[in-house]
Amino acid sequence: MEKEKLKENLVDLITHSTCAFTCIKYLKEILKKLDYVELEEMDEWNLKEGAYFVTRNDASLIAFKIPKKYESFHIITTHADTPSLLLKPKGEYIKEGYLKYNIMPYGGLLNYGWLDHPLSLAGRVIIKKGNSFIKKIIDVKKTIAVIPSVAIHQNDKANSNLDLNMQTDLQPIFSINKNASSWEKILKQNITLANDEEIVDYDFFLYNNETPTFFGEQNNLLLSPRIDNITSVSASLESFLESESSNINVFCTFNNEEIGSLTKEGAESSFLLDILKRIAGSLKLDIASTLSKSFIISSDNTHAVHPNHQEYMDETGNAYFHKGFAIIREISSTTDAYFSSLLKHICDKKKILYQIVTAKNDLVGGSTLSGLSLRHVSVTSIDVGLSELAMHSSLEICSFIDYYNLYLMMKEFYNSKITIQKEKTNLS
Repeated sequence: MEKEKLKENLVDLITHSTCAFTCIKYLKEILKKLDYVELEEMDEWNLKEGAYFVTRNDASLIAFKIPKKYESFHIITTHADTPSLLLKPKGEYIKEGYLKYNIMPYGGLLNYGWLDHPLSLAGRVIIKKGNSFIKKIIDVKKTIAVIPSVAIHQNDKANSNLDLNMQTDLQPIFSINKNASSWEKILKQNITLANDEEIVDYDFFLYNNETPTFFGEQNNLLLSPRIDNITSVSASLESFLESESSNINVFCTFNNEEIGSLTKEGAESSFLLDILKRIAGSLKLDIASTLSKSFIISSDNTHAVHPNHQEYMDETGNAYFHKGFAIIREISSTTDAYFSSLLKHICDKKKILYQIVTAKNDLVGGSTLSGLSLRHVSVTSIDVGLSELAMHSSLEICSFIDYYNLYLMMKEFYNSKITIQKEKTNLS
């Protein structure tokens, strides 16, 4: 795909992926337009050559393509959830004439990066109609809230002390009002209900709704919300849709990575293994031998060298913008020399840019998607991603050149035939 079209599609996905629910809803729309068959976990599956997808809890999705002949799974995992502000149940209240809402942090927020930015609302609402409960995905899109910072005149330590309290400093305001019932008015203004319907509960997130912007030489730097990890979702989706091979190619987007993945649809759930077992069972493949020949790439982001803080650099193995995607070799990653060698060969053959990235020993990194998935699915795996600045702020920065090379690598991985023999592995 041409670079300008990739840019357009990336911005489009970021704009629509305001939380995991809206991301999965949009991915479903894309796949349905391309005639992918939607499967339900509660149904029996009779699979044959074709393209399919399945979702779990409206917030995770696995798509796969079955060719005429197949030998193994080629899997890429990403996550659709992003750090944001999760609304507490019945959290509306009035303080000093402001309509506020009690929130809790979803993921490890860079707190000060959420002050003074426009916020909108997205998520899932449960609507009761008679004895039926209906799920509806909501995205308000327009600005409805903000978290105001304290002026320097009132807090003379603001420039020397960035210690923000989540309970007191990050409570958003919605309007000036005299009673908390105005919250119901906000919901009714943005959610269409019939006369016999009522809102019972919701999973709502506040998100930064600023427009993604390219800047720098040839517009190859991206300033945007949700770079972590919608960039990986986008690159893997584009490469998956374009792939044609003798592998059963699998595209996975999980929920809840930012809070540990311990949910029924997270990377540490049985979701991936359940789907691989059902594919293998339907095609009469032995699941154990098929997995032994399979490969999984986990794509999540890492940190670029900061222009103002070289003290966070490692002695070697640092990530720089425009130098390619990152092959991540951290103590908590699943990357080893075997799969790293195969992936580097794939990239070198096609002149795809990559960097080997390590972390400074006194800075702790997070767990990885494949590391969590491998607790259930034992597959040869590797961790990759983009380097970025301001991770977990409401706006982040990355390199489109690195994104483009990540996309190229994923496309080659999906299309490559990797044959494992007793003492050697062949690539074609």
